Amino acid sequence: MAMCEHFSQSDDPAARTPEGCEECLAAGGRWVHLRRCLECGHIGCCDSSPGKHATAHFHDTRHPVIQSFEPGESWRWCFVDNQMA
Repeated sequence: MAMCEHFSQSDDPAARTPEGCEECLAAGGRWVHLRRCLECGHIGCCDSSPGKHATAHFHDTRHPVIQSFEPGESWRWCFVDNQMA
């Protein structure tokens, strides 16, 4: 399977809220794992978290690629092509 084009087009923006999920921090929520949008630097929580804010961010913005924001992890996920890199 060929690598999706979105991975090569993604950036490495600074995290907007490096201390945690942007929406959870604002609402006093909690998260399990964090994901960083590689287009704008939004930090959102994973789909195992109550808010699922990383996926919600994709649906709101159509920014296609996220990267794990967990220490020691560097994998990326493209929502458009359902592919991991």
